[in-house]
Amino acid sequence: MTDPYKTLGLGREASAAEIKSAYRKLAKKHHPDLNPGNAERFKNITGAYDILSNPEKKKKFDRGQLDPASGAERPGAGFWGQWGGAQKTGKSFSFDEFDGINNDIFSSFFRNARGDIQGRPETGSYRKNSAKENNKPKNTNYKLTVPFTEATLGIKKHVTLSDGKVVNMSIPPGTETGMKLRLKGQGRVAEKSSKKGDAVIEITVQDHEHFVRKSQDIHIDIPISLPEAISGATIIVPTIYGNVTLKVPINSNSGSILRLKGKGVPKSKEHNLGDQYIRLQVTLPDKIDNELKEFIENWGKKNEYNPRQKVKIT
Repeated sequence: MTDPYKTLGLGREASAAEIKSAYRKLAKKHHPDLNPGNAERFKNITGAYDILSNPEKKKKFDRGQLDPASGAERPGAGFWGQWGGAQKTGKSFSFDEFDGINNDIFSSFFRNARGDIQGRPETGSYRKNSAKENNKPKNTNYKLTVPFTEATLGIKKHVTLSDGKVVNMSIPPGTETGMKLRLKGQGRVAEKSSKKGDAVIEITVQDHEHFVRKSQDIHIDIPISLPEAISGATIIVPTIYGNVTLKVPINSNSGSILRLKGKGVPKSKEHNLGDQYIRLQVTLPDKIDNELKEFIENWGKKNEYNPRQKVKIT
């Protein structure tokens, strides 16, 4: 690969979105799993994307500082190479662009002042280290959004990653947002090796319509009617494991909390479970008929009380 822009079929003014889109299309088309004879082409595509998707590497390539074949900086190109790159591309540089650029190049020339080497850059050791880096398998980072119940209970499933790659993976019980899962050998191929790195997948758990997770416990608000609150009742409530029956005590108020033991989130490496907490919400009917209204008014006259006194709000 001599020019990552040409490899991805892009012009030098391509935006980050255009670079990503071009890479996805070409990577899917030339992936070795689908086209075994395209391994070299796929390697060039991933190498080009590795340079252009990284702002620092892209900037260095545009300035002539980066060798696209190895991904390593060209020795000595940090300062003088910019003048050559500017003349070739017609780009002009401001003082700020030169400020602090590649200080390592200068320090390697003048290390003899510190008693290290005698006035020449360490190009041999630099190239050796760069070759080692290029031979290392490269991990590939992905982001994946998982439904709430799949994350809490765990699941094995086929997942399509952001670059179109389909993988089989196990999401362990109790998975939380921010957790990272590693798939061995599902990452990028090293530039000068056939070894693959790992795919590292960062999980985001979707919010649930009713459930809220707090550590290993599940919380949910459940509405109940006025008769159920006064007389008590047996109702159906959802859990992450399915529906269960729950006994509502007599004289239950809004805010009363009931517990379902063992209906919370499992810990991935342990057998103990959290609990589910139900907060009751007494809900009046949408329309109050005259019969109920008259009954409440008459009852209130005979049984006056101020519930705010209990919490010292009068």
